[in-house]
Amino acid sequence: MGDLQSPAALATTLRHLEALVSFDTRNPPREITTGGIFDYLRAQLSGFDVRVTDHGAGAVSMLAMRGTPRRVFNVHLDTVPSSEAWSADPLKLRVEDGRAIGLGACDIKGAAAGLLTAASMTDGDAAFLFSTDEEANDARCIAAFLASDHGFKEAIIAEPTRCEAVLAHRGISSVLMKFRGIAGHASGANAMQASALHQAIRWGGRALDHVEAQAHQRFGGLTGLRYNIGRVEGGIKANMIAPSAEVRFGFRPLPSMSIDGLHADFRGFADADALDSYEETFRGPSLPGGDVADAERKRLDARDLADELGLPIGNAVDFWTEASLFSAAGLTAFVYGPGDIAQAHTADEWVELDQLERYTDSIIRILGQGTPA
Repeated sequence: MGDLQSPAALATTLRHLEALVSFDTRNPPREITTGGIFDYLRAQLSGFDVRVTDHGAGAVSMLAMRGTPRRVFNVHLDTVPSSEAWSADPLKLRVEDGRAIGLGACDIKGAAAGLLTAASMTDGDAAFLFSTDEEANDARCIAAFLASDHGFKEAIIAEPTRCEAVLAHRGISSVLMKFRGIAGHASGANAMQASALHQAIRWGGRALDHVEAQAHQRFGGLTGLRYNIGRVEGGIKANMIAPSAEVRFGFRPLPSMSIDGLHADFRGFADADALDSYEETFRGPSLPGGDVADAERKRLDARDLADELGLPIGNAVDFWTEASLFSAAGLTAFVYGPGDIAQAHTADEWVELDQLERYTDSIIRILGQGTPA
């Protein structure tokens, strides 16, 4: 079934998006309260039972329900920080050349705006879960929701997928490593081995070589191991041997790769005498997870749901989403939202108006179909 074309729905979605973008939900610093953007959401969801939960440190979630749905739509409201590269105020929505431009417009307040529009244009069962902690390694909202007696069987998680249902993606892991050295004068013969920074750089070279050696690995259209050294800190000045150093890095494995096995590899590339600590700071499973048979069963269930809802199915993606958490908890889950991931986290972030219209119309249609008993 094709989506309904509704210019009025798009206009409503843009009005909501303008309001949502105006709320500062940058994460970090994640200075988000139960008011602000949540007051706005409450005001738009007349007839919904609304529960707002403060999980601490700016992590706030809101579950809005109407009727007795068994399917929940999830969208995060937090955004990445803005940068000096923005050409205008990032918290003021601009509509130019078929694009809506603003911080979070693509990732992923555009979907939140579409859900609000769909809620106002339908009257059947519906459930929306809004969260504010997806963009930092301190996730609380989804974990708390999944630990509750929520009763949902299906979940559609909004991220930029160009309005295609994504059934599979990589896992993710983030790590903080600390190296120790021996302070001293840089002219000393021992500087090459004693410097914690030298040890960190040697480790980085071995790690990069290992990652490049995984380029031949494949799973479901995805290839290789994604890896990034995000931050290196340490030392005092050029003529002093660095007594300590820290490295923050992350990797995104294929669903067929063992996260624990990769940690053993990366830890092993460090000189044991120089490694002070190795701490995984965040882990997200792949979508779908489990062994090969279980993952395939989950993928087929998600495909059947997307087909039932009349949504086009897209390719597996490299980026991680919280859909994997819903799937791991036993819900049939996939990723679906407006926009292109290439525009997320960029200066002058934007989403195509056609994508917003397509997403909004599809949610109106889906809510009009109802959810299974």
